[in-house]
Amino acid sequence: MTQATENQPVSNDSGFARQWHYRPSVPIKVSPFFSWPPDPVRMVRWVAERWFSIAENTILVVVAYVTWRWFQPSLEEARTLAPGWIAQIYVRNLVLLFAVAGGLHLYFYTWKKQDQRHKFDKRDLSNSNAFTFRNQVHDNMFWSLTSGVAFWTAYEVLMFWTMANGYVPTLLWADNPVWFVALFFLTPVWISFHFYWVHRWLHWPPLYRLAHALHHRNTNVGPWSGFSMHPVEHLIFLSSVLIHWIVAAHPIHILFHMQHQALTAATSHTGFEDLLVKDKSRLALGTFHHQMHHRYFECNYGNLEVPWDKWFGSFHDGTDASHAKFKERRRRMSLPS
Repeated sequence: MTQATENQPVSNDSGFARQWHYRPSVPIKVSPFFSWPPDPVRMVRWVAERWFSIAENTILVVVAYVTWRWFQPSLEEARTLAPGWIAQIYVRNLVLLFAVAGGLHLYFYTWKKQDQRHKFDKRDLSNSNAFTFRNQVHDNMFWSLTSGVAFWTAYEVLMFWTMANGYVPTLLWADNPVWFVALFFLTPVWISFHFYWVHRWLHWPPLYRLAHALHHRNTNVGPWSGFSMHPVEHLIFLSSVLIHWIVAAHPIHILFHMQHQALTAATSHTGFEDLLVKDKSRLALGTFHHQMHHRYFECNYGNLEVPWDKWFGSFHDGTDASHAKFKERRRRMSLPS
């Protein structure tokens, strides 16, 4: 019996659960704000877990504030494109990605502090010929730290330069404190919307072969896998921040937005559901929802903030019944028209 039985019994009708080392409680549930009938208690719990506890969003707000307060060039300095402040942003982003992706990799894969508890896939990371350098970790680090950090930095430089020169609207705390705070809560929702649609586009066969196939080398993922993408995909994936050419924002919102995209790419691909301390979950990390996308490709293109997959028929909720429907849908799609 596999560890999948820890939260979910293995069905006698399907081998799906046995494909996983660990399967959390299923069916997977999407945001209660898009579920019917309304469940106010679950809505409050959903927000509290993501914003009023030790969670990715709250940590990233703190990181964005620290970055803006002590490691961010002023808008006055950003009025002119200059190597000094651009290099400052580049080095800062490099350090942040090393700290998050590298720290998670050391903890879970090098030091094995959690062994395989709550690890979705029992396989080790690969050293196959499919990867640059014939090494999954080295491949992922290369694409993350070269193309990834370069495009992350380029988008931030673009946003701060246009903001400094008055080409885009700027929001100050004094202008509208309520909207200033609301933007933090709305940013993950917008990123979810953008991610679903660009991700579906990246699965269009010509674009998939050109760019997205590089990310999908990772059928079993680790922390460095999340931001490991082809330059064309980095260009598309990070473009969600351009919404602030229309929607006014403060530099701290830009930092939160970009760090959310880059750093949660690492956390969401950790390969473990959460960080355990004394056998209790202390920080949610990877999701079974996206882990299935990396193995099966044609399901779960988005995330759980906005249930686009559920609305457009590509949602796999992690149950045996859902997997049977997924296989049947894939069989029908493979039939000649």
